[in-house]
Amino acid sequence: MEQMPFIKMHGLGNDFVVLDGRQAPIQLSADQAAAVADRRRGTGCDQVIVLQPPKNTIADFHARFLNADGGESMACGNGTRCVAAMVMDETAKNHLIVETGAGLLDAERQANGLVSVDMGPAKLDWREIPLTDPVDTLHVPAGSGPLDDAVCVGLGNPHAVYFVDDAEAVQIKVFGPVIEQHKMFPQFTNVEVVHVTDAGALRMRVWERGAGVTQACGSGACATLVAAVRRGLIDGRKADVIVDGGTLTVEWLPDNHVLLTGPVATSFTGTIDPAMLRQGTAGAALAKDVARAV
Repeated sequence: MEQMPFIKMHGLGNDFVVLDGRQAPIQLSADQAAAVADRRRGTGCDQVIVLQPPKNTIADFHARFLNADGGESMACGNGTRCVAAMVMDETAKNHLIVETGAGLLDAERQANGLVSVDMGPAKLDWREIPLTDPVDTLHVPAGSGPLDDAVCVGLGNPHAVYFVDDAEAVQIKVFGPVIEQHKMFPQFTNVEVVHVTDAGALRMRVWERGAGVTQACGSGACATLVAAVRRGLIDGRKADVIVDGGTLTVEWLPDNHVLLTGPVATSFTGTIDPAMLRQGTAGAALAKDVARAV
């Protein structure tokens, strides 16, 4: 196995290692993905994204998302925006269709340099999210400590959104992993804690399924906006969502699709030594950065 090139990208600190398998196939096991994502022994990231040729001929490429623990995610809002921007730069296009496990997602470059992605329809039925029991998804009895009465939304991934007086005060590292694996969520769940700011924005902190606390979560921001609209906590169907890494803008469109907009950035490029992939996490220290770019 030869050295494997990668690109390190992020959307507001939600960071990704991008591997390009469009020309030569790349197959990563869960252990190998976790080795790459390891922040001490590997390259370090919230998710590994593998680009592949699309199965659907109308799509420009397929994106496979692997969480930091090696588990697969069907969609990732910030990750989709990052890899769409990368391919837009390659092709001089301003609009792309990205094939994901959650379906085809439209991505578009905005005039101000931001990148938008249509995350598809918000899933509000308990069977689609999915939940284990037939409950009202606007008031789901699943929580831990001060977090209860969740609003649950499916956006490629399941999300449990909790509205609180002060999101900063919640010990999300304590309660997030407990809720992630609550019996109500057969596929586990992302956990968002949110309060509405005086300016009408949504302050969100997130515990991501399979990744832990992250600086931003695109699908989580989308779920948060949908949950706030359903609870009647904001005016209209569009708002800024303030995450640890910055601000995303989310709009719940009349056709039930959710539009996510924000910045993207490339941190650096490098190569992964194949010994890391052979040895798993124990060999991840062999990841080597070979070039840096803004």
